[in-house]
This record gives sequence, structure tokens and C-alpha cells, in this order.
Amino acid sequence: MKKTITVLLLLIAGFLTAPQTNAQVRVGININIGDQPRWRAPGYDYVEYYYLPDIESYYYVPTHQFIYLSNGRWIFSTSLPYRYRNYDLYGGYKVVINRPNAYYHHNQYKVKYNRNKPHTDNGLHRGWNKNKKGRGRH
Repeated sequence: MKKTITVLLLLIAGFLTAPQTNAQVRVGININIGDQPRWRAPGYDYVEYYYLPDIESYYYVPTHQFIYLSNGRWIFSTSLPYRYRNYDLYGGYKVVINRPNAYYHHNQYKVKYNRNKPHTDNGLHRGWNKNKKGRGRH
């Protein structure tokens, strides 16, 4: 009887002092709808990058940053540069790209999504808002 109690106490002590493991379950569905900008492209539940061909810039959804070239360097900023102040993000052409570091492949996207194709005139010429004050929506 003493042996049984001793073995039982040793087992209980072993369970109490064993390192704790945390089981994690990862679901294979990525959803970032809540992180999307207000000017997002409709119909997507996950977007990593938006490519904005009209201004050759990117928007990285996870960090809410625009990525654009300036003097041969990629700049990361929470806003577009001054030269694009009149660009209409709501009406501009947007391409969803779900690929890490999409801007590394800029030359490929620049050719593939060239906007010199025929398009309808909706008053917003290639995303630029033609109003008298020269201001677009951001």
C-alpha cells in the first residue's frame, strides 16, 4: 500500500512540475477585411498589396503604408507624396496583389497593368479628379 501511494504521489508531482505546453491551432483562412482602406477594391476578403498603376505606387495593407519610388529608392509612408495630392484613390485603377514584397516585381506589374488600354470616361481621367479647385479625394 505504501508503494502504491508513493508511486501515485510521484506521478502527481511529475504532472504538476512538467513544462506546460500550449497547443495552437492555425486556421488556413486569411481575412483582413477590417484592415482594408476605405477606397478598397470590392469583392476581396484578403489583400496584401494594392498596386496603383496610374501613379506607379503600392499600398501595403498590413502596415497601412504607401510604397513609391523617389530618386531610385522605395519610400514607405502613411500618405502619398505631394506630387500625387490630386489623385483620387476611390476612382483610380487598383490591382490586388497577394505576393510578398510586391514592389520587388515592379517592372513586371508596370508592363502588365499599363493603363494605355482603352477605357471609358467617367469624369475621372486615370484617377485624376478634374474639378476647378484641383483637389481630389484621399
